[in-house]
Amino acid sequence: MKAIETKLKGCFILEPQVFEDDRGYFFESYNHEAFCNAIGREVVFVQDNFSFSKKGVLRGLHYQKGEHAQSKLVSVLEGKVQDVVVDIRKDSPTYGQHISIELSSDNKKQLFVPRGFAHGFLVLSETAHFFYKCDNYYNKEAEEGIRYDDATLGIDWNVGLNKPFLSKRDSSLYQFM
Repeated sequence: MKAIETKLKGCFILEPQVFEDDRGYFFESYNHEAFCNAIGREVVFVQDNFSFSKKGVLRGLHYQKGEHAQSKLVSVLEGKVQDVVVDIRKDSPTYGQHISIELSSDNKKQLFVPRGFAHGFLVLSETAHFFYKCDNYYNKEAEEGIRYDDATLGIDWNVGLNKPFLSKRDSSLYQFM
């Protein structure tokens, strides 16, 4: 596994070693020891989540606050998404900055999103199967979010003039600052 730290300290793009031949391919999607060595710290995941979404669906930007904050290891099992994380750690030199990366079943990349980040994704393919591991249990009272189109953040979601499909909750999220 190759780990590439992004400009947001603690946030890593992970690229597995893929073994391909005329039968197909194989890769190790998760190995606790290799993962922790790659990112330089211990993270224990306690919950796995899966979502299925159609083209144009935007989920996010979500996070859990306080003692219920979560680190996530995200990947796409089928399809393609634009994945975005925003640093919301007020004491961070990259506070308010974001990264955007394409995750797909073709590129097999994963993204490690540490606690203190908001996360969201936009489905670019006809459908997408999105999978993520969390290091803390979900708590409804601790859920928060930021509007995907917050002008301060200036995230280019590549949707052009089309509006993404949002949940009621995501449509009513607050601005960042």
